[in-house]
Amino acid sequence: MKQDISFDPVEGVSVAIMPSDNGSMPADETTWQVFLLNHNAFPLENVIVNAYGYGLKQDGESVRTSTLRYLFEEVPPRTAVPIEPIDPALFHLNNQYWVSYYRGAKIFDKKFIFVPDSIVPDNFTHIALLEGVGVLHS
Repeated sequence: MKQDISFDPVEGVSVAIMPSDNGSMPADETTWQVFLLNHNAFPLENVIVNAYGYGLKQDGESVRTSTLRYLFEEVPPRTAVPIEPIDPALFHLNNQYWVSYYRGAKIFDKKFIFVPDSIVPDNFTHIALLEGVGVLHS
């Protein structure tokens, strides 16, 4: 039963969205990439990332993008792996990345949601694993 499952917190895992040019060009003229970061000293095994966007158009109509799923057999310790490119036209939506993974026999999962219009240079931070700047969600 659900009450018999312990849900330990996810630590040392984050998602980042980063421009390929380190933010030197306008957002609509650059290529953006989403990364999964493992800051831990252990690998993440059988990682599944469920990605989609949702929100409202300017006219108030609701919109939802296609759901894409990605599988990584292993994410080594202290590394970043690219998940997907992202179009700046989607930055006005909630962009959700639901990450599930195993550590040994235990499963962990966490939702990382980039809220509308949060992927902007004002929110850039240095991301050591990527040796650049971008928007980091931990």
